[in-house]
Amino acid sequence: MYTVFLDRNKQYKATLGKIIRLEKINAKIGEKIIFQKIILSSNNGKISIGKPVLENFLVEGLIYKHGKTKKIKIIKFNRRKHYQKTLGHRQDYTDIVIKNIIYPLK
Repeated sequence: MYTVFLDRNKQYKATLGKIIRLEKINAKIGEKIIFQKIILSSNNGKISIGKPVLENFLVEGLIYKHGKTKKIKIIKFNRRKHYQKTLGHRQDYTDIVIKNIIYPLK
């Protein structure tokens, strides 16, 4: 039993109890979050595909923690031109725990 949902033009596969790392969401830890753009769902072998999204499907999650990833180095360098530039970047993220996947009753 899993679903694929869309969050800010990125797709994530969700199963119950799974921790998913998303881009930073401005909300407090422990706050409930609902995703409504479900594009694919599998329930007991029955697969539903949205055109473009599925109606009445929901994924409920709980914000688990916020943080930053490891630093990556960006190096720009031109040989024999006396040019070298070094930058670093750390991406903010939010971990969520999938608590519930709601399927429509038929």
